[in-house]
Amino acid sequence: MSRSPSIVWFRNDLRLADNPALQAAMERGGAIVPVFVHAPEEETPWSPGGASRWWLHQSLTALDASLRRQHSRLVIRRGATLENLLSIIHDTGAGAVFWNRRYEPAIIARDSKIKAALLGAGLAAESFNGALLHEPWIVQNQSGKPFQVFTPFWKHCLTRPDPAPPLAAPQKIISPKTWPFLLVPGELELEPKIKWAEGMRAAWQPGEMGAAGRLKQFLATAFASYTADRNRPDLPGTSRLSPHLHFGEITPRQIWDAVRRQAEAGHLPAAAWRTSQFLAEVGWREFAHHLLFHFPHTPSEPLRADFKKFPWRANADFLQRWQKGQTGYPIVDAGMRELWTTGWMHNRVRMIVASFLVKDLLVSWTEGTRWFWDTLVDADLAQNTLGWQWSAGCGADAAPYFRVFNPVSQGEKFDPDGSYVRHWCPELAKLPDEWLHQPWQAPVEIIKSIGLQLGQDYPQPIVAHDLARKSALAAFAKIRAQKNERTMHL
Repeated sequence: MSRSPSIVWFRNDLRLADNPALQAAMERGGAIVPVFVHAPEEETPWSPGGASRWWLHQSLTALDASLRRQHSRLVIRRGATLENLLSIIHDTGAGAVFWNRRYEPAIIARDSKIKAALLGAGLAAESFNGALLHEPWIVQNQSGKPFQVFTPFWKHCLTRPDPAPPLAAPQKIISPKTWPFLLVPGELELEPKIKWAEGMRAAWQPGEMGAAGRLKQFLATAFASYTADRNRPDLPGTSRLSPHLHFGEITPRQIWDAVRRQAEAGHLPAAAWRTSQFLAEVGWREFAHHLLFHFPHTPSEPLRADFKKFPWRANADFLQRWQKGQTGYPIVDAGMRELWTTGWMHNRVRMIVASFLVKDLLVSWTEGTRWFWDTLVDADLAQNTLGWQWSAGCGADAAPYFRVFNPVSQGEKFDPDGSYVRHWCPELAKLPDEWLHQPWQAPVEIIKSIGLQLGQDYPQPIVAHDLARKSALAAFAKIRAQKNERTMHL
């Protein structure tokens, strides 16, 4: 008697290699029906933004092509997930559904209902960890509570057994006798029909092959100098794997294994690879997902409750000029223009632009999360939340409230010859290095000699940083004083 087909329900795990759900279906035997259901309304209020939808279209296309090379295909559907799964089960006679877990609050609630419905219908239904090194409920401090500071969190993770070696991609996927109705990726209408997507097409190769190529290139060229170069937006010093990780085109387990093999090949000290700075950055991703799992309210509310009363400014003009890269601070504007053009921004610059929004402009961090959510190809709810709450000083392991990044000194330190700013702010390209990060301070004769008209070709600063910093510190100090006063009355 032949085994009934298995459905592998793809989500943010758009790959064939190191895919535990796919492996489970292979081990069960029989035909496999790969399925992706596009149901953005089930992710409200964090349905995928514009840049994420663009990437998703490319990634689904790449996964479907990989499956077709094995004489399979991706069954794409749109609408209510449970309804579509039950329809495919009816059409194929599938007896099992396997998937890899996600950790966003709305998805956890949705998946729990789907699993209960499938089990209630007499089907095998099982989920797996295909996205993290360690499950969030496993890593706890000595009090049995979740960590809220990164360093002890990661030290604890490093005491745990190493992740298992990544799974190989299946050599052959058996197709069902009859394929159910399916859509092609283009019918989901994910791609924006605007010029905006052109820069992303030039910058990225979404899909499992693109992810593998990106990792291979990074290990061959930038890995050795990662610790020194990772904060330099003017250098190709980072892996740029974040969107591939978000969409599950590559796993942290594959990255862990690749770094281990680098050590075995003698490219870094054998005793130091587990504590390398690059793997620590993978650890930050891990930390973000653990925090989101344990504190599901944080995408829209501060982890530190006293920040709910912070006196943010509702300044639409400030927000729009920040979004468009027209603040008058070159490193900030360069970062925001890179984001708009490519769907990505260097992590050091993300910290700079975030600090500028919440501390120089006193615009709420929630406005920043929404903009990044719509414009980043690696928009990830866990990491977006952690990053913005860190910058605002209201989250776990947050930056001290008195840390206000100076956009001039940050630019001078991390873009010392100005190549990053000159690329994204070409109107400033002729300015000497001395004045590039503070053009308003350049002598009038220099401004005239290069034909630059400040306030017309490039904006004057929308705030004076020194004064803005004092206002921010006063506002943060007031919040702290209120908290201390409440504590005294307990």
